[in-house]
Amino acid sequence: MHVIVRLIVFCSGIALLFSARGQTGAIRYEPADVRYGAAIYTSQCASCHGVSGDSIPQVDFSLKKFQRVTSDADLRGVIAAGIRGTAMPSFRFNEAELAGIIAFVRTMGAGNPSPGSLGDAERGRKLFEGSGNCTACHRVNGKGSRIAPDLSDIGALRTAAKLERTLVDPTGSMLPKNRSIRAVTRDGREITGRRLNEDTYSVQLIDSEERLRSLSKADLREYEVLTTSPMPSYRDKLDPQQIADLVSFLLTLRGID
Repeated sequence: MHVIVRLIVFCSGIALLFSARGQTGAIRYEPADVRYGAAIYTSQCASCHGVSGDSIPQVDFSLKKFQRVTSDADLRGVIAAGIRGTAMPSFRFNEAELAGIIAFVRTMGAGNPSPGSLGDAERGRKLFEGSGNCTACHRVNGKGSRIAPDLSDIGALRTAAKLERTLVDPTGSMLPKNRSIRAVTRDGREITGRRLNEDTYSVQLIDSEERLRSLSKADLREYEVLTTSPMPSYRDKLDPQQIADLVSFLLTLRGID
């Protein structure tokens, strides 16, 4: 019996070991998250850990040496809670900031490819409000259209990589709750817009003219949820630096603290 128990414990340990190796080995950290994390690390972490991550005894980020961390979940926990009895404080980072810090720390070291240029938030704001024409659909802090989702707190909800993917592949990155709907009434009127609420009998939406509409499904001849985003891709409309600038601006939108 004791032999069986030991065997089970041994096998479980081996399974966990390979699981951890598989987890860390399989994770691909997105360049946009690494860029964002680099900026946060420089301002919040480098004063103690050093630019190269090797200023704390027995810890060297560039060599993947940690005292209390094995997985990304461990690293997330240490950052959020700090380490009692040490100089490591807790940090109140949002999801995008945590993802960035983890991505940067995990990719530190020689031989890692450059994640590209860090964006400029002010240039991104001018692009968003100007030639990018983003306010024609999106609203930020009370300014802009309501026909697309409000982005006032998008920087606290989406990581840098997710924001970048949305800009270059809106349909592939679209959340189900943000899908538009198309309805045709019994008298043949076609209505399209962003779905706000829906139940078995009705649907509420913002149409293309920013009007709030409430439709009874019993009065509709056709009703469908659209799977293609009305947002255009900026893959060929903006260069990589402009996309980085726009992402940097979006990351500053964190709502009201």
